Amino acid sequence: MGQVKVKEVNLERGRPTVEAAVREMVNQLGTCKGQGYKGVILIHGYGSSGVGGGIRPAVRAKLKERSLAGLVRSFCGGEEWTERRGQMIELCGQLRDFESRVKGNPGVTVVLLK
Repeated sequence: MGQVKVKEVNLERGRPTVEAAVREMVNQLGTCKGQGYKGVILIHGYGSSGVGGGIRPAVRAKLKERSLAGLVRSFCGGEEWTERRGQMIELCGQLRDFESRVKGNPGVTVVLLK
């Protein structure tokens, strides 16, 4: 078996504030890139209220920021997976192994690193 190129990062662990979760995401993405990972699956949840929590939109907004342009190649939410699957797997084939956890899941975001 080859080197693992995808890592799951749980941003919900310990019930952090939105700001702490976003900080953790940025730290983890930098660490993962340094360790040679190609993809990161961020587990941020959807929110227990059923209408979504604060971490998911904050994470996705941060991923769009110019400050992460040197780190993030592309990203998509689990709910977009079906439409973006081909592009994401072409860049990181090992994402196939995580497909059942990602497909249609609004509580995760898949990030491809540069």
